[in-house]
Amino acid sequence: MFEIAGGEIILSLGLAVILGVCLGFERNLAGKVAGMRTFALVSLGSALFAVISKMVTEQTVGVINFDPLRMASQVVVGVGFLGAGLIMARTGKVTGLTTAAGMWVAAGVGLACGFGFYWLALLAAGLTIFIFAVLWIIQRDFVSGLQKKVSGDDKG
Repeated sequence: MFEIAGGEIILSLGLAVILGVCLGFERNLAGKVAGMRTFALVSLGSALFAVISKMVTEQTVGVINFDPLRMASQVVVGVGFLGAGLIMARTGKVTGLTTAAGMWVAAGVGLACGFGFYWLALLAAGLTIFIFAVLWIIQRDFVSGLQKKVSGDDKG
């Protein structure tokens, strides 16, 4: 089964925090409510639950009806609930969707770290930062300009 040592636990939790901080940093730069600390905590918490799942699995070898992935699935549901609290609808405009989705990904990054899939966590965090930063610039500069031209709002 799993052999989880102290060094691996430190690596799992430490990398989850670092990647969560990186994801949250961009949200701070974008002026969003949920930033570095929130994303780091979500990622750390997810990694912690994955590590706990692995450790419990070691102790329950041969137990019938034991599924260590149940805890991971509950992280996904719980973080979805947390993300729902970030979404606001005011005067016909919905805000917070990207931050909520990013927090959900941060949970996945934490789970990947906790289960020892470090390369997957790094890849997912890098792609998320790309989506947060690069695609935001493309959306702001290119797509918004096209929308204005199509709707006739562009007077220039």
